[in-house]
Amino acid sequence: MLTIAQSKVRYVMRILFGLMAVMSASLASAEGLPAPLTDDAFAPIDEKEARLGQLLFYDPILSGNRNVSCGTCHHPAFGTGDGLSLGIGDGGIGLGPKRVADPDNMPEQRIPRNAPALFNLGAHEFTVLFHDGRIEVDPDRPGGLRTPLDADMVTGFASLLSAQTMFPVLSADEMAGHYSENDVSQAVRRGVITGTGGAWDIIARRVSDIPAYSDSFIATYDHIETPDQITFADISNAIAAFMAFEWRSDNAPFDAVLRGEATLPEPAATGMDLFYGEAGCASCHNGPFLTDHDFHAMAAPQIGPGKAARFESHARDEGRFRVTGDAADLYAFRTPSLRNVALTAPYGHAGAQADLRRFVAAHLDPVTALKTYNLDEAALPELAVDDSRGLADRNAIAHAVSYQPRNVTEADITALVAFLDALTDPAAIEGRLGIPKTVPSGLPVDMPR
Repeated sequence: MLTIAQSKVRYVMRILFGLMAVMSASLASAEGLPAPLTDDAFAPIDEKEARLGQLLFYDPILSGNRNVSCGTCHHPAFGTGDGLSLGIGDGGIGLGPKRVADPDNMPEQRIPRNAPALFNLGAHEFTVLFHDGRIEVDPDRPGGLRTPLDADMVTGFASLLSAQTMFPVLSADEMAGHYSENDVSQAVRRGVITGTGGAWDIIARRVSDIPAYSDSFIATYDHIETPDQITFADISNAIAAFMAFEWRSDNAPFDAVLRGEATLPEPAATGMDLFYGEAGCASCHNGPFLTDHDFHAMAAPQIGPGKAARFESHARDEGRFRVTGDAADLYAFRTPSLRNVALTAPYGHAGAQADLRRFVAAHLDPVTALKTYNLDEAALPELAVDDSRGLADRNAIAHAVSYQPRNVTEADITALVAFLDALTDPAAIEGRLGIPKTVPSGLPVDMPR
């Protein structure tokens, strides 16, 4: 749990990191590169806690129907994503691009946004999460965090990364299941999230009823002495520790360049010059994690169901605007980190482009690319839904863009893609703990085939 004092410190750190990002952007034009990453950039991790989190991350017991784990949609085999533009959580069979709808438990809709990568989320400067930034460090809120749950937000979450796990388990399309299918979905349907009998408590009791888990929690956390004291926040904290430990990424060829230990071969070297120069990529993708953690309208095509309330029938996704209500934030989405980007396809908040080269070309002239976009560029498993409805919003999306197109050649794009390949960290892709063969619940673990 964050105290108010700790939250204010984090808020100040966020401002400092923002200033550092601006300075890095300036250096990019003058000297080219940010400073190399060091241990100081990351929160310390208890490996025992991370090992407990590893089991929970891959255990389907956290989902309503016990059929989806965190690893289903964030799998290392697919760059900690799922290889799909828009995934299928509950109601799906298979893993990654081979995942299809279960005819015996058909999903109502696709998950409305692309599964983001999980690299470096344990770094101090990641103080805003999700495509629209709907959860963030906020020292003026109890516990130091702002989330859409407001009054239902409970204490005990050790970090923002821990708090983000609250949401997938409550989503019908992701992990909870639909309405009357199970006890978790029924609690969500009634709006009973916190407290005894709430959705989080139901999940916590499932976990605490398994001796292997309860013993591990008691051995890991000093404040837990009996199984009934295990809370969902404790589960989230362990999962967060695992993600931070498993997918720290600071050993790519690019990092060797930052440390002065190597240079990039061609055409990646030219690509790096373009990235920090004429192509203008570093105006948003700056700093050691190649993100300014800000929100920009970049004319990303809107496909799938959109982000709408249940009573709304549109397929729009208005991005940051739905969080702030500020018209200047219409169709703006968070700048993703580009670490391991070559392996995290598809791209964009809706995963509209499955090919990195095509996405880079589109990003350099986004409005033109939006006007000519078609669904063939996406990676979508078959499902009887209309994925094109959001494309009717093209004009409004294009109108929100202030970015000026860049004059680049096909050779420039080849060089930029080669530089992006140099951001791949083999150790982070492989992971430090890996995928467990079994989990304490005895439920099947998702393994690529």
